[in-house]
Amino acid sequence: MREDELATQVVDHYAAVHDDPTIRVEEPYDADGRRGVVDVYVRLHTPERVDHVVELKSDAAVRRATGANEVLRQYRRMERYFHADEAHAIRPKLRRTGPGAHFLLCFAPTPTCVYHVATHRTLYASVETAGRVDDVPAVRTVAFLTGLDGDPTDLGFVSINADVSFGSDAFFEAVPSGSRLADSLDRVDDEVIGRGGAD
Repeated sequence: MREDELATQVVDHYAAVHDDPTIRVEEPYDADGRRGVVDVYVRLHTPERVDHVVELKSDAAVRRATGANEVLRQYRRMERYFHADEAHAIRPKLRRTGPGAHFLLCFAPTPTCVYHVATHRTLYASVETAGRVDDVPAVRTVAFLTGLDGDPTDLGFVSINADVSFGSDAFFEAVPSGSRLADSLDRVDDEVIGRGGAD
């Protein structure tokens, strides 16, 4: 899958499951000369503002990257500077009950991406889920996208940096049966995947 196909699925999902979201594709940011572009930017009002900043990685992006360090550098740059741009600045609110920002690094559910993540699982798992944008709580998620072939409301993800480790029994239980991700996991050598590892 190409990144534009993934972006379309993500946009359709947010439009289907949220009331009146602000959605922008290829959203630029510039914080003190540190420029970049995020694949998808979504602003929700629940009722407080909650931002979802999404970086998508397809086969082409994984092949172009020199490795997981480069992918994570791009992700960290987005996290560090996106809200530092005054156009995207987010402020603390007394009524806020949950995170004000979600930073997502989402991989296509393809054999190429599965192989890449499997061989660099330790680096991706090291991304702490809890974060902050100044004084605003944030969540970091590194995951495979799932539900790409169904209704836009079915789009989801299987996390790589949560409590369940990649390749563990619990990880495989979270993968929807018959999904592209399940098929891709089957197509990558079990020794690479480390199937049945510790939770």
